[in-house]
Amino acid sequence: MNTQTAQVDDLRLIALPSAVNCAEMFVRFSLTEWSLRDLIDETSHLTTALVTAAVDSAVPGSPGFLTVRLRLSGESLVAEVEDEQARVPPMLAPGFANGRCGATALRGGGTLVWCELPLPGGVSANAVPLPRRSRKRGAPAEHPVEETAEIDPEVIKRLLSGLSKSDLR
Repeated sequence: MNTQTAQVDDLRLIALPSAVNCAEMFVRFSLTEWSLRDLIDETSHLTTALVTAAVDSAVPGSPGFLTVRLRLSGESLVAEVEDEQARVPPMLAPGFANGRCGATALRGGGTLVWCELPLPGGVSANAVPLPRRSRKRGAPAEHPVEETAEIDPEVIKRLLSGLSKSDLR
């Protein structure tokens, strides 16, 4: 991690097709939490392209792990995809991310591909607010009430039937 990094968030995924959608949701959630909504579409597009390339090059039947990482550093947002299984960094198309990208082989194995996007309107990484979780106001109940949900056997049968028919294998 760069010493100038003010904030970082990452997500570890298995290099399967579902990783693309998970990476997109991760980018959208993180940038919303960091109040950087203006960067969501472009960052999401670039990150999903990098994850798609990693998934496409994964070994069939034995996919490795990917780490999707977002870093705020200086006046930039850096989106990274680390592929633990890849041996050779992918070739990036000319002009990808306006040339503000790169790929490298890692010493311990794997590759790292990154894209750098400028933060909007003179914002610096240190000025981006960290997400805050607020406590719920109100006194806790003196006697907690235990709630039980009724389970409808027909709903369970439909769920199990739907899952057994789906292509989740």
